[in-house]
Amino acid sequence: MTRMLALLYGLICYLVFLFAFLYAIGFVMGVAVPKHIDSGVTGDFATALGIDLALLGLFAVQHSGMARQGFKRWWTRFVPAPIERSTYVLLSSLVLILMFWQWRPLPQMLWNVQDETARWALYALGASGWLLVLASTFLINHFDLFGLQQVWLHARKRLQPEVPFVVRALYRIVRHPLYLGFVIAFWATPSMSLGHLLFAIATTGYILIAIQLEERDLVNAYGNDYRDYRRHVPMLLPWPKRDPQSRPTVDSSQR
Repeated sequence: MTRMLALLYGLICYLVFLFAFLYAIGFVMGVAVPKHIDSGVTGDFATALGIDLALLGLFAVQHSGMARQGFKRWWTRFVPAPIERSTYVLLSSLVLILMFWQWRPLPQMLWNVQDETARWALYALGASGWLLVLASTFLINHFDLFGLQQVWLHARKRLQPEVPFVVRALYRIVRHPLYLGFVIAFWATPSMSLGHLLFAIATTGYILIAIQLEERDLVNAYGNDYRDYRRHVPMLLPWPKRDPQSRPTVDSSQR
């Protein structure tokens, strides 16, 4: 019974994540949601800025802090290991939902592309960023990343397998295509308000910091395999590799 409850819990956490992810697309792009990044009650500038920064900071601390190995070792003293990832996903999703709900728009417009073709091109670029995010999750095991594999294996009384560090697809081009997708999605917009700019700058800065923390964990986990991979594959932008004759045999496919 407890195993089936854990599986049900994992499914609920995943559904909450799925809602938060889909709402995030509409929130950033300003389409198909009741409240997006440029809508809602504005209030005075200082209050709106303070609330938005607090929401962004809360997400950064929760999302990155709970992903660290030291926190996980402490956290699993209280939360059973099979549902640890699902709980992390649930809390991250709830913090995102809180941000969508409480976000204060800063509507001052910095640019607003009028040409219809250019507007649609920017919308398409932004959508491609979200598709890149989604595709990248499947390249690094979507169901493990969001906790479903853990509760499924637990329900079947099977242990989590050791996964080798392998190169695949987009991870041969850049080390973090998932983060690259987010950067594209956050910046590619035909209408850039001050609030959207704040969101894009803060999230991009967070991504750059999170990469450093994540790669430190990956080096600890995979040692020279990851160091070699990092030497030959660029972080976010697909610049030419320094040594075109040498290709890594491993990849950052495990987060």
